[in-house]
Amino acid sequence: MRVFVLLFNAGTENEGIHTLKVGDRNTILMFESEDDATRYGLMLEAQDFITPSVEAFESEEIEEFCQGSDYDCKLVPEGTLAVPPETNLEQTDWQPDGTPANASSAEKPDFSQSELDEIRRRLEGLI
Repeated sequence: MRVFVLLFNAGTENEGIHTLKVGDRNTILMFESEDDATRYGLMLEAQDFITPSVEAFESEEIEEFCQGSDYDCKLVPEGTLAVPPETNLEQTDWQPDGTPANASSAEKPDFSQSELDEIRRRLEGLI
């Protein structure tokens, strides 16, 4: 089934996917309707997020990505008015300018270059 998700900086090396933090878990919203996803993105933008783009994927691709990334996913049925939380995380796992959150020059990356290449390959396969 075709679903729509929200991406930030789509098509760049600093691409990010919108998630909701539920407890200690990240959840990707998969919208059945492009219009509903667009509406949700506009509400995010009104909360001072950068403007997301709405991208179509097969739900199986998103579910596979979630399994590989230890994320959850949730299907938002067509016509459901999904509303972003009133508050945003003060510090996100992703930064619009590409610098990691809490980055310092002394920190080592969480992933090796080969792991990053594999993740990049898998994400590009989603497109």
